[in-house]
Amino acid sequence: MPIYEYECAKCHRRTSVLTTRVSERVRVRCDHCGNRKLNRLMSRFAMPRSEEARLDSLGDASTFSDYNERDPKSIGKVMRKLGREMGDEMSGPEFEQAIEDVESGAIDDSSDTGDDDF
Repeated sequence: MPIYEYECAKCHRRTSVLTTRVSERVRVRCDHCGNRKLNRLMSRFAMPRSEEARLDSLGDASTFSDYNERDPKSIGKVMRKLGREMGDEMSGPEFEQAIEDVESGAIDDSSDTGDDDF
């Protein structure tokens, strides 16, 4: 049973549709806004990983070896790495916009207390 993914032309969110057979024609509606104009996406190959495996890969020090907390481009790069590891939970236009805001300097860090101890 194939699963097809679509992107809504209005809200740009993804909707997945499970069909019983490849030849089945489906009328797709966005799960988020109800729009009927969707574009079929090329499905990604997925290799399921456990939550533990994803967290282990993020815990590897080499993952962030080139991170510079004072460089907005570096912060954006790390955010993208985190997004890829976390999968669909951290993807979409809102997440990408947040990264672009960080990289462009649009996010003001004046609320920083200067306390670097975590």
